[in-house]
Amino acid sequence: MRRLMMVVLMNGLLIGLGQESFAQKKPVKQAEKSTTANVGREISITLTPLKNTKIYLGSYFGKGMTLVDSAFLDINSKGVFKGDKKLTRGIYFVVSPNYTIQFEFLMDGKQKFEIKGDTSAKESAQIIGSPDNDLFKQYAQFSNAKGKQAQQLRSSLLSANPEDAAKIRASLATVEKEIKQYQQNIHQKHPGSLLSTLFHVMKRPELPAVPMIKGKPDSAYPYQYVKQHFWDDVLFNEDLLLRTPFFEPKLDDYFTYYVSPEPDSIIQEVKEMLFMAKTAKEIYPYLLTKFTNKYINPEFMGQDKVFVYLFENFYAKGDTALLNPASRKTITERAYSLMANQLGQQAPVLNLTDTTGKKKQLYEVKAPFTLVAFWDPNCGHCKEEIPRFDSLYKAKWKANGVAVYSVNIYENENQSWKKFIAEKNLSVEWIHVYQTKEDRLAEEKAGMPSYRQLYDIFKTPTFYLLDENKRILAKQLTLEQFDALMDAKNR
Repeated sequence: MRRLMMVVLMNGLLIGLGQESFAQKKPVKQAEKSTTANVGREISITLTPLKNTKIYLGSYFGKGMTLVDSAFLDINSKGVFKGDKKLTRGIYFVVSPNYTIQFEFLMDGKQKFEIKGDTSAKESAQIIGSPDNDLFKQYAQFSNAKGKQAQQLRSSLLSANPEDAAKIRASLATVEKEIKQYQQNIHQKHPGSLLSTLFHVMKRPELPAVPMIKGKPDSAYPYQYVKQHFWDDVLFNEDLLLRTPFFEPKLDDYFTYYVSPEPDSIIQEVKEMLFMAKTAKEIYPYLLTKFTNKYINPEFMGQDKVFVYLFENFYAKGDTALLNPASRKTITERAYSLMANQLGQQAPVLNLTDTTGKKKQLYEVKAPFTLVAFWDPNCGHCKEEIPRFDSLYKAKWKANGVAVYSVNIYENENQSWKKFIAEKNLSVEWIHVYQTKEDRLAEEKAGMPSYRQLYDIFKTPTFYLLDENKRILAKQLTLEQFDALMDAKNR
């Protein structure tokens, strides 16, 4: 578990200080020399006992870390991080030649200050000429003391009798109140400070008491209150959000606990965040990439609608410039594979050939539910799942009017396909079909999308459940999940 000095900010308690081995081993280039007075960064550093060696400047970046600059220490252990451009404000750290974090500090807006430190006394590092770091040092000392006090109280709580335990909990509450009051004083006395901004970023709203409305408790109020105030005083166009270790975990918690998993609710949140972040240089592409990665292959069925929204409203409107060619190709192809098979949409037309050579159209199938199964007779998983579906069909689904449109996805495996159907005694009521080579070539010649693209067939087996009007009810579920869904629909 990471144990760095900046944990002092988290919940106001100092958890500890440790030596962090830096994951990135690739050295950065020596910073360019400043050519304009009072522009850019110029951070002098003395780091004893290191001499005649290169050290690095690192920062948080989302959930990870990155190196952003380097400096050469001379015979007197002195060097300078220097460049024509200022760095994004946030939490930074000095990294030794062997890529170990020495200590952390705040990168302010002026970026003209001095660092003095010793690798054997990391906690004694000094930041000179930076009011933001002066504020942080004072808070760190206060928080450290309160953290130790809280830890002692928690330890004594373990063996306390009920009467003493109540007093100890009251003392703990007092400590927490003092820390919050200290933070509030920073907001009031230094509202424009970096420390104040960081407090806002990490703040989590407290659950209020459940109010009584017309004599009845409004149990939804605490949830709604926290959701509405979760991002108070946080500006999503501030790149410094990325240069902290607590913004992205807070963002993840927000989507996990306070945003409905229903895709339209997610889309609304994503839309607002990206709109607010649009003018930022770093956080906008970061968030767009984060949401893309999260919903291109989502955890829950139907959330790929969020990815399609991102493609249609951002990438398709010019934001592919943010991508390299390989990523652009992957995202575009994935989007086109998902556009035609979103939940609630009409299923793409299928007009394929059965085992006797006759055409069978999907839309000619009349049933309350139609299960469309795409599979490969030589696929090991298919050989397990298709008979299981058939067993449930015979035992339950057939009586409930379920139809099965079963598609062999390989035209050159017809013999294996027919053999498997016969050996496993698959239901004669199933509609077993495939696409002939002639139909496939004609489709390609006409420039039409294949059914593999329209149904997003990138693995087998792949299943879709359609309603009586051939609208997509579900996809990519297990046998048991499809069965439960149909039971729920029939109630």
